[in-house]
Amino acid sequence: MSDAPLIAVDIGNSSTKIGWQFELTDSNELPVAAVTRSFVTGQQPPDELRQVLPRERCRWHIASVHREGTRILQAWLQANRSHDEIRLLTHHDLPIAARLEFPDRVGLDRLAAAVAAKLLRSSGAPAIVVDAGSAITVDLVAANGAFEGGVILPGFRMSAEALSSADLLPVAQFSPDEIPAVVGKSTEGAIRSGLFWGAVGAVREIIDRMSASLDRQPEIFVTGGDLRRLAEHLGDDASFVPNLVLSGIAVAAR
Repeated sequence: MSDAPLIAVDIGNSSTKIGWQFELTDSNELPVAAVTRSFVTGQQPPDELRQVLPRERCRWHIASVHREGTRILQAWLQANRSHDEIRLLTHHDLPIAARLEFPDRVGLDRLAAAVAAKLLRSSGAPAIVVDAGSAITVDLVAANGAFEGGVILPGFRMSAEALSSADLLPVAQFSPDEIPAVVGKSTEGAIRSGLFWGAVGAVREIIDRMSASLDRQPEIFVTGGDLRRLAEHLGDDASFVPNLVLSGIAVAAR
């Protein structure tokens, strides 16, 4: 493995997240990026990124679910960081067994988050990973550490845009730190309530049904930019872990 510093990249459908300055040790602690940046997927990386990235040669490990976003970033790297080592990850690069019909088709963000959860969980405990971005995914990591698959739901922005296609319904704006009142006092407030509490109810139901098939209560890890406040409504076993995908990429890199 190269000794060059690692830069982990999570190219999602709506945003691209980049992290570096990981403590890559042999310990069982989860590596966390000391520095992170994000920008809109499909757009050019901001000029500021060139100024803050390490000056030395780095190795980029990229997990992507967006082909155009990947193409744009690769072109930017060729123009601005041609001395760096670039690796586009596949499911073969991630240290987790995927017990799926088509392992090569699963989103690498889901697998990378599962890799991180596999390290975070208590020994022998199953884990459920909830990632709230453009879509909300709820995935199961078995007690033996295998990725079992899961559920994909439309995320907040996707649902809000779908509702706005109806005549007279606005596009609801939502803050990741907001907990909407259940009874909305405006049309937009009612939509925000429906999106948030509907997601809470759906994720709870999915977790309950997944848990019923397990011999041991799972630990629950919530990540993603759109549902920071969801974890506190999923029980005492749930915790919010930012940038879980970037940490999973870093685990795979070592």
